[in-house]
Amino acid sequence: MNYLFELEPPSLPIQGMDPRFPINRVFCVGRNYEDHAREMGADPGREAPFFFSKPASAVFMPNKHVPYPPRTDDLHHEVELVVALGQGGRGLAPEQAREAVYGYGVGVDLTRRDLQLEAKQRGRPWDVAKGFDASGPVSPLIRREATGWLQQGRIALSVNGELRQEGNLSSMIWAVDEIIAELSTYYTLQPGDVIFTGTPAGVSAVIPGDEIVAGIEGVGRLSFTMT
Repeated sequence: MNYLFELEPPSLPIQGMDPRFPINRVFCVGRNYEDHAREMGADPGREAPFFFSKPASAVFMPNKHVPYPPRTDDLHHEVELVVALGQGGRGLAPEQAREAVYGYGVGVDLTRRDLQLEAKQRGRPWDVAKGFDASGPVSPLIRREATGWLQQGRIALSVNGELRQEGNLSSMIWAVDEIIAELSTYYTLQPGDVIFTGTPAGVSAVIPGDEIVAGIEGVGRLSFTMT
């Protein structure tokens, strides 16, 4: 097929492999840890999960630096388990959802909190608060066959050596297979889809020059400096 110009698809590296994981769509789960739901002023009850999206181009593995975005005075970090799908489907049962997972990564959902709060107050979409350029740095992916099915493990993020966020994957309100199964009732999921699965409490602001280190037990580590 002939195109006007060439575009390289967004992708992530895979630990121990030369081929890269091509990114199709990026879904995010809101308020999936009770402590974070409370700190955001929400009821942490087990209501159905809700989703929002980032553009695929916003997700990348940083080369030491991540640019601080314009039009915000309150940029927040949110460390998350990222799930990469190698299979798709619609109306998946939880056991089918597990089989759809190709691998995992450590992600940071960067959020223009001031713009998000303004959007909430005015009943507007969150796109400019969540889907800006370089808003989804992610570590190299590790394949599910290397980790097994993840149900628990420490998740944490520090800024300039100070621990800001710490929790456990077992504290998710909705587990990974439940998230995928629910999402598949809204979309026909496809190989290459990526899911950010929510963040524990402790989200706070970062500024240019801050050094961020995020990690998930059994998955990996992600570090970068805001510039």
